[in-house]
Amino acid sequence: MYLASGLDSSVRCFVFRYTLISELPKPERVPMARQVSPYGSWKSPITADLLASTYVALDELRIDGDDIYWNELRANDKGRNVIVRRKPDVTLTDITPPGFSARTRVHEYGGACYLVQNGTVYFSNYTDQRLYRQDLGKDPMPLTPPVDMRYADGIIDQKRNRIISIREDHSIKAPQAVTTIVSLGLEKEGEGEILVSGNDFYSTPRMSPDESRLAWLTWNHPNMPWDGTGLWVAEVKPDGSLEKPEKVAGGLEESIFQPEWSPDGELYFSSDRTGWWNLYRWRNNEIEPLYAMEAEFGLPQWGFGSHTFVFDSPNRIICAYTHNGLWHLASLDPTKKTLEPIETSIKQIIRGNLAARNGQVFLIGGSATELSSIVQIDLSSQETKILHRSREINFNRDYLSIPSTIRFPTENGQTSFAFFYPPKNPDFEAPHGEKPPLLVVSHGGPTSASPAILRYEIQYWTSRGFGVVDVNYGGSTGYGRDYRKRLNDNWGIVDVQDCVNATRYLASRREADGERLGIRGGSAGGYTTLCALAFTDTFKAGASYFGVSDLELLAKQTHKFESRYLDKLVGPYPERRDVYRARSPIDHADQISSALILFQGLEDKVVPPDQSEKIYQAVKAKGLPVAYLAYEWEQHGFRLAENIKRSYEAELYFYSKIFRFNLADQVEPIMIDNLVSESKPAACL
Repeated sequence: MYLASGLDSSVRCFVFRYTLISELPKPERVPMARQVSPYGSWKSPITADLLASTYVALDELRIDGDDIYWNELRANDKGRNVIVRRKPDVTLTDITPPGFSARTRVHEYGGACYLVQNGTVYFSNYTDQRLYRQDLGKDPMPLTPPVDMRYADGIIDQKRNRIISIREDHSIKAPQAVTTIVSLGLEKEGEGEILVSGNDFYSTPRMSPDESRLAWLTWNHPNMPWDGTGLWVAEVKPDGSLEKPEKVAGGLEESIFQPEWSPDGELYFSSDRTGWWNLYRWRNNEIEPLYAMEAEFGLPQWGFGSHTFVFDSPNRIICAYTHNGLWHLASLDPTKKTLEPIETSIKQIIRGNLAARNGQVFLIGGSATELSSIVQIDLSSQETKILHRSREINFNRDYLSIPSTIRFPTENGQTSFAFFYPPKNPDFEAPHGEKPPLLVVSHGGPTSASPAILRYEIQYWTSRGFGVVDVNYGGSTGYGRDYRKRLNDNWGIVDVQDCVNATRYLASRREADGERLGIRGGSAGGYTTLCALAFTDTFKAGASYFGVSDLELLAKQTHKFESRYLDKLVGPYPERRDVYRARSPIDHADQISSALILFQGLEDKVVPPDQSEKIYQAVKAKGLPVAYLAYEWEQHGFRLAENIKRSYEAELYFYSKIFRFNLADQVEPIMIDNLVSESKPAACL
């Protein structure tokens, strides 16, 4: 249930500090007197077409010799994922040929779908989930048979000429897919051999530099990987099989993240045993902390392949960590156990995309004024270079709303966090005394975090006169284990309370119109949106993207990775069926008194379409304004440019009717059931 509003899961982000970047292109602009126009009616160059058609998500950064590789999700190429290579002469080459899409569906959210060595790429193809080998200048060659198996998070065992990978087997007759660690030959097709089995989940197989030991993570239902995992190490026999497996760290209440061997053969990892994901080292059968902080050197493992630390040398670790929800980049000396900050204008890393080589750091990141980019940082000079942007900024940066971090009081005397984006458009100002409508963003996950990177999907609203508050409600990552556990047994309560209290805080500061409050979110954020409408009267409108309306149905239908997720968020099912019914918006549709718009992919396997269809019918039957847009071929997160564009324009059109403002541009109308005269259609200016 990870996804945030409307975009694909490869856009998973975790927040760094943010600053203004003076190098951003700034087209010439003739100063003009600002036009007075109501909030919501401002004309903006950040159009839905621009948002959708230029959208490229960057992920899965790899270094191979002097070349840099990454995976691009291209909305204008029917949502295809393409592996791209950048050579030192700045030449960019698409490695994935037409007809192929580099994407794995292990855990449905995927990640780590490819690896590269000496110019040869091994990747999982989306349509058949087979693993392919692609040599330079040749067509992809399948390495796995055409059966229903999925592969992710592979590494190359060069000594034995094989790949070691996570495999998710859907071909067998079992209640759920069977996950194992397998070995696969590099030269010819085969199902491979099982190396490790018996647990519900595996991740992060990592080979020691001398290829004599293998480390990996495992966990079992009902845990998610951020609840508790086990770190195992085994010796690798000459024939490639494993012997003497040993659990070296972790447990039911200790989450281990990213085991990694140093160049000199010692095992490092992140553990939250103190309540914070900190770095540790295992050597001589002892575990020692490297640098104790109330900070997070780890991420929730929604997808495979994340790195929050990498080795530049045996005595220099480049690490990213969060403190009070904001990210920092630093160099850690594991011998002296000292931490030195790395100053850079890039204040955000995307999904743990971090690498280092020969005194250079590479990452995918950005800031509040910089789009997601491939970035290089020289450790000697600390010079930051943007090597490749996800898209170019072709409008003046004066339109950008810069977020501020807010802390606000919430229930039980606690404090929660959010990023607030005020309305911003250099061409317009609101009539005197008018307060802006406010959109609350409830992020996906719910075990996730809201990013403060420059996102067109935020600026689309602020440049039209909306305030946006992106809430890191209790349960979000980046604030320690206790904050993350606030949501245990309280999903649908704590998240909703924090979203409501964020609006009260901003309204008390006169930064929001308390009569024009909206809430929007995708997946788990869609559930929070629907709960906020069903169980409070705070919001006048809501937008749910593939949101959960029926917890009981979700517990019965969702995929293996999340099939027991609700045990801790809500309670064990069916033992606590009463709680599931009490917290399901579909069972309390009679309490909804707000307008609602729903968006759904008809191929969604995480939150199936009937979740949206049922709540749509219930709200429609009650006589409230409601709209439902469903898309063929879309899954959990919209990937096609035309559907992304249509969704944002439809949502804007919907708000214009409910909040009663005129639109600055012509937008294709949508059908809104039960729209009454007081919410009359908005004209174009």
